[in-house]
Amino acid sequence: MKQYRDHYFKRAKKENYPARSVYKLQEMDKRFHLFRKGQNVLDLGAAPGSWTLFAGKKVGAEGRVLGVDIQSTETEFPANITFLQADAFEDSPELLAAMEPLFPFDLVISDMAPKTTGVKFTDQANSLELCERAFEVATRRLVKGGHFVVKIFEGPDTKAYIDGVRPYFSKVKVFKPKSSRAESKETFILGLGFKGVEG
Repeated sequence: MKQYRDHYFKRAKKENYPARSVYKLQEMDKRFHLFRKGQNVLDLGAAPGSWTLFAGKKVGAEGRVLGVDIQSTETEFPANITFLQADAFEDSPELLAAMEPLFPFDLVISDMAPKTTGVKFTDQANSLELCERAFEVATRRLVKGGHFVVKIFEGPDTKAYIDGVRPYFSKVKVFKPKSSRAESKETFILGLGFKGVEG
């Protein structure tokens, strides 16, 4: 198991990504074709910035990525990426100003996780709350036909959450990347082809 963890950790260092989580997004992109050149992407809970960097590479110079996190990061980003230290769920003037030129987004991604307590039920409940709030952001910020990716700690309420997301997208997929640790309870929910919000 340690060798397995080290493989992705070492690879991330070698490829200049701040965290191994980049390979989860890479796997999802390979499977579901999330990215295209020229897209505008919103990355929620972006620090330390691996997903943001990968998104920036995939959308190219003509695309734009906005990464938002309450934590700061030392990662240096190229010109097509903006990193903002802010609460992604609070419509602060600073956040709205950063979003305005990119709105609506082609893709909203969230690798957010709560601070874990070690109490499984509590961690799952806190993860679910982050997922619900990320979904709310996605429904307000996505272009019609856009995609949504969110990490969740699997628990008794996961199915109900997926059922709540399903009406808003053409397809909803559940995906456990190979690069997730085997003992991890995390899985990813992908909403593909946003239908828009009525009214």
